[in-house]
Amino acid sequence: MEIKFENVSYIYHANSPLAKVALNNLNVVFEDNKIHGLIGPSGSGKTTLVELINGLSFPTEGTIKIGNDILNKKISKEVLSKIRFNVGLVFQFPEEQFFNSTVEDEISFALKNYKHKLKRIDKRVNDALKMVGLSSKYLTLNPFYLSSNEKRRIAIASVLIYNPKVIILDEPTVGLDNKGKKYFIKLIKKLKNDYHKTIIVCTHDVDMLYQIADDVVALNNGEIILSGDKNEVFNEVDLLDSHNIEVPKIVKFIHKVRITKGIKLDDSKDVKDLIKDVYRSV
Repeated sequence: MEIKFENVSYIYHANSPLAKVALNNLNVVFEDNKIHGLIGPSGSGKTTLVELINGLSFPTEGTIKIGNDILNKKISKEVLSKIRFNVGLVFQFPEEQFFNSTVEDEISFALKNYKHKLKRIDKRVNDALKMVGLSSKYLTLNPFYLSSNEKRRIAIASVLIYNPKVIILDEPTVGLDNKGKKYFIKLIKKLKNDYHKTIIVCTHDVDMLYQIADDVVALNNGEIILSGDKNEVFNEVDLLDSHNIEVPKIVKFIHKVRITKGIKLDDSKDVKDLIKDVYRSV
């Protein structure tokens, strides 16, 4: 499902002395069946943008087109409910979205909340668990007492169960060790390639993002600094640095070699491939 921002602005406390512009005249497209990265320093507007896509807030100006539906201040309750069903949001801290004392009740909560008519919710719960690599033995466990990695998977499963077309993940690798990150990367690629989801990853973990993203949107002070193919965006090292936006370590290395040694290395997501390229160039 494609998401299109057209001249979108959002102002906190609009029409008051406390008015603050969070997003300023954004025009950007999140294409269908792609993994999109959303980056920028704290306070850049990332969270506000995510809340707009999920219908938690509404544009002060402009419109957001989500599939064939228009999200603005005049939206009906029916269309808003449809958008929220099509756009799944996984919070930065999974426990913030937990309501129940067992994994089974937590994962099935959304379907029951949306009054979804399914005779076999239990099968959907098990299928969602399987998609995130967990077995049915987790069903009776308390999600609040699981590891960070397991909580993250349960949170994603609780979104996957109602099969949204768009999945938004807010700082998904916070609290994960290297093993957890590797599994997360594998899972996100699977959601795109096997289940054809449109995925938006809002994160400061640009090294992880560089491995999975197709496109990247860089924000600062509520405005888009850069957007497009992830290699084109991340290769603008000096511009990103000037806006206090992190660049993947491997990209920084390639950039430094080019500037200090005059050697142009190929863009690479893999350190082993980069080492081979270095040897070929010296």
